[in-house]
Amino acid sequence: MENKVTLKKHYYYSQTAKRDTPVNVYLPASYDGTKEYPVLYILHGYWDTEDWMTQPDVGLENALNAMPLTGIAKEMIVVIPYIFCSDKLEKCTGMNIENSLCYDRFAIDMFKDLIPFIEKNFKIKKGRENTAVTGFSMGARESLYIGITHADYFGYVGACAPAPGLLPGRDIVAHPGQFKSESEMIFDPKPYVLMISAGETDGVVGGFPDTYKNILNKNGHNCIWHFIKGGYHNPTSVRPHLYEFMKSIFKV
Repeated sequence: MENKVTLKKHYYYSQTAKRDTPVNVYLPASYDGTKEYPVLYILHGYWDTEDWMTQPDVGLENALNAMPLTGIAKEMIVVIPYIFCSDKLEKCTGMNIENSLCYDRFAIDMFKDLIPFIEKNFKIKKGRENTAVTGFSMGARESLYIGITHADYFGYVGACAPAPGLLPGRDIVAHPGQFKSESEMIFDPKPYVLMISAGETDGVVGGFPDTYKNILNKNGHNCIWHFIKGGYHNPTSVRPHLYEFMKSIFKV
């Protein structure tokens, strides 16, 4: 029988959410607990869960099986956490500022509990040259925020259809802004790969992917712009984004 990647759901205790929190982990076909692998964190969107990225339409498992065989991408451990982080709400209850801030709290949870859990339980190659983060929609906004605020940890940052809210006054739920000004959106050190993807027919996030790309380029970053013809705010954009991003990372 052909060796394939394995997917398993794990649970870690989040001190931020004050509960056991699920996380899906894909392990490479060759994983035997001795060799170390680079790690990619993938963050889901608003309303979704850690299972959204594992659905067949996204094609992640097929890509993880096929791409290393042809040398297009490296074997990697892929971590897909549940990023709605609240000690009051068990799940997202609406598109409003209360719920939006719960997604923002994942940035605390990620470094306080998730990453320590992953590094303790799996054979992870350390160093920013072996660590990547990307996401979709709200998860893409969080991946940009986490990538900028922890640039020393993540060497590769991706965002597919990033949602508004990185800056104040540009969010339908009146988010105060994760950054107060465009001048704060600077990676230091710069990522090896910084990619933003946008779907041609995505009317959900509108022009925000392009806005973020222009700000980052103005701030001196060589942002890869990935425009997806026919892509909407669903797997039609996520699937090609993940393929292009995984193809580009861990090549340093």
